[in-house]
Amino acid sequence: MNTIAFKLAVSAEMVFLDLPFVERVRRIHELGFSAEIWNWTQKDIPALVATGADFTSMTGYISGGLIDSDEISSLLNSARESLTIAEQLGCPCLNLHGAGLDSKGLPVRPITQTSGRMWLSACKTLEKIARLGEEAGKVFLLENLNTQVDHPGTPFARAEDTLSLVEAVGSPYLKMNLDLYHAQIGEGNLIELIQRAGPAIGEVQVADVPGRMEPGTGEINYPAIARALYQMGYTGVVGLEGWASGDPELALERFRQAFAPIS
Repeated sequence: MNTIAFKLAVSAEMVFLDLPFVERVRRIHELGFSAEIWNWTQKDIPALVATGADFTSMTGYISGGLIDSDEISSLLNSARESLTIAEQLGCPCLNLHGAGLDSKGLPVRPITQTSGRMWLSACKTLEKIARLGEEAGKVFLLENLNTQVDHPGTPFARAEDTLSLVEAVGSPYLKMNLDLYHAQIGEGNLIELIQRAGPAIGEVQVADVPGRMEPGTGEINYPAIARALYQMGYTGVVGLEGWASGDPELALERFRQAFAPIS
C-alpha cells in the first residue's frame, strides 16, 4: 500500500520568537521542516541561504494591489524583485493577497465592496503575474484571508473569491494558497472547500481556531482535513502559519502528528 506524506513547512515569522530570525529558520530546518518567510526586504538573504533550509514560499510582493493602475504597476515591479530573491533562496512559490497589507495585516487601501470593474482589473493583473511566474519558472499563490478578525477591508479575501480568480486566470503559474485558519473564520465547511478547490490548490496553510495556534488547540479537526487531502490526491505543501501555544518544539510536533503520513 502506498503511503502519502505531505511536505510540511513552518512560518519562521511565528515560532521560536525568542531567537534571531536566521536562527529560527535554522531551528525549523534542524527539526525536519521546510521554512516560509514574509517580507524579504527585512531579511539577511545570504544568511538564510547559508542555513541550508528548504524554502517553500515567501511574500511575492512588497507594495501595490490588483485594481488601480498605479498600484498594479507597483505590484508588478515588486513581484519582479521578489522573483529575484526567490531564485536566490531556491523558493518555488511566492505569496500574494487581494491588496497591499501594512505591518498590522490591514489593507493599505481598505475596500468594503468590490465592483465588476474591480474584478476584471484583478483578473487581468493576475494574468500578468502568472506570466511573470512562467518566465521565471515560479508559481504565485493567491491567499484567502478573513475579514472578520485579522484583515478587515481586504478585497477578494474569501476563499471563494481567490478560487474564482485563480480559475478565471487558468494558469499553472497562479494557484491558490488555501489558508484553512482564515477559511474557518470566514466560511467554514473546510472539507467541502478543499474538494471544491481541488487542482487549484498550490499550498494549504493551517492554524487552529480560535487563537491561530498549532493543530489540536482549537475546533478544527485537522486529522480529518489530512484524510480529505489524501483522498483527493494532494501531496503538496502543508504550511503551519500559526503561533505556538507553548513550547515551540511541542507545537511543531503536534503539527507533524496531525499531518502524519497516511496509508
